[in-house]
Amino acid sequence: MQSHTFRPITEIAEQLGLLPDQVITYGKFKAKIDIPEFDEEKICKSKLILVTSITPTKAGNGKTTTSIGLADGLKRIGKNVILALREPSLGPCFGMKGGATGAGKSQLYPAADINLHFNGDFHMISAANNMLAALLDNYNYHQQGSPEEMKDVYWRRVMDVNDRSLRFIVTGLHGEKNGLPAETGFDITPASELMAILCLSNDLTELRKRIDSILLGYTAGDCPFTTKDLKVGGAITALLKDAIKPNLVQTLEGTPTFLHGGPFANIAHGCNSIIATKAAMQYGDYVLTEAGFGSDLGAEKFFNLKCRTAGLTPALSILIVTTQSLKLHGEIPHSEIKLPNSKGLIKGMRNVERHLHILKSFGQPVLVVLNKYDFDSLEEINLIKQCCDEKNIPFAVNGAYSLGGEGTIEAAHKIVSMTNERPQPVQFTYELTDSIEDKIRKVAKTIYGADDIILEKKARQHLKRINKLGFGNLPICIAKTQYSFTDTPEDIYTYSDFSISVDDLIVNAGAGFIVAVCGEMMRMPGLPEIPAANNIDVINGVITGLG
Repeated sequence: MQSHTFRPITEIAEQLGLLPDQVITYGKFKAKIDIPEFDEEKICKSKLILVTSITPTKAGNGKTTTSIGLADGLKRIGKNVILALREPSLGPCFGMKGGATGAGKSQLYPAADINLHFNGDFHMISAANNMLAALLDNYNYHQQGSPEEMKDVYWRRVMDVNDRSLRFIVTGLHGEKNGLPAETGFDITPASELMAILCLSNDLTELRKRIDSILLGYTAGDCPFTTKDLKVGGAITALLKDAIKPNLVQTLEGTPTFLHGGPFANIAHGCNSIIATKAAMQYGDYVLTEAGFGSDLGAEKFFNLKCRTAGLTPALSILIVTTQSLKLHGEIPHSEIKLPNSKGLIKGMRNVERHLHILKSFGQPVLVVLNKYDFDSLEEINLIKQCCDEKNIPFAVNGAYSLGGEGTIEAAHKIVSMTNERPQPVQFTYELTDSIEDKIRKVAKTIYGADDIILEKKARQHLKRINKLGFGNLPICIAKTQYSFTDTPEDIYTYSDFSISVDDLIVNAGAGFIVAVCGEMMRMPGLPEIPAANNIDVINGVITGLG
């Protein structure tokens, strides 16, 4: 990284055509961007490309590394390209996966700043979320014994740290002067409804409107209670006034990158903000964006939630594969997936076939891209290419980890050739007029390959309330394990003959969707036995170990 000469972010912004008063710098290499309005004509002409993947290993499949590499490759062949990505969460950075700004020669800059506090968006969302919790608790304290007292409180606190000990807690102990005792808990910040609201709002006005709509719980009189009823929507919006502005950084090769928002795809909707994506499309002819985990989670929500809400029409989907993922799904033990094994690799192609089916169900043309590791053999790479050729699926290799944008030139040319024609409208999995139960069933059958769904008792009870409140026309956001198509992470080899159990249904009225919790999903992750934090240090003033 020391060999790169990085341009001041003001120069990157000027190159895009942004005016000086639109650029709010955070040091020399980071900025927030003020977009007063969108030019829909320019946005419609831009080519939006989704980067997704097959079912990942626990270390992921390198979507961010690949997205950066492909964008750098497009830049090298003379295309006006911009990245629109999510911000990293401290949870994975210090937990299972480490940093989330790419790797090798395919990285964002300044990586350490981005992986840690960045421009403060996650902190602002956490503060706003917890301020709302405090205001709600205060309201409840002063309404004791009245019909306006809260009977059910849905709003939980958040922090951007993996901490299983905070999943279920009791607050308000040690006497009435310290509040009312209540069972509650913490979620991780990416799971906050405010994160989804930020990512699905087009501007500050819509942000305020969505915040006012948040369903906080029910009163003793069985009336729904919202942020608007609490009369604090303005205060919460004030805390997010700067967070809603997208962030601008660059890759190691100087490709502009809008980085904004960071919901996880297994417990939230897994996409960066609409504002950042539209801003990138307004200033770039090609825009690469990603959606979390595999296409069954991130891409499904990208199309059914984000594209539906924002009116976006992607021109192409890129499906990332790795030899490790293929071998894992080819029933090779995890300890051996870095070793040569053609038989396991070929068997693992069934996972690719399922994800191709998913993307084609949305009407998407697909380019399969192998995220190449140093231990990948030419024989196995050719084997993957042969399997794709047999299915008439275009294939390319991402060698950006070792070579930067030079390692994706072939893929860049294929992206250009595959996006020459006008994109076809998205074929959504369900209609908004479908019942909540049918929406979940259609996703379970079409996307996961399930036989049916099972609504557990709690979900059935909440479904009645949802329909009574008139939220039946909202889309759905399924919270489910990322490691299999079932609702159980251990069932990684199961592709048929299973049902999806829906344990709970949660109204996210501000975000504008219903969360269907399937299986034992935790909205606050835990840390592994040896967390990534063990490798992070500061040496001579430089942060190390985040990659």
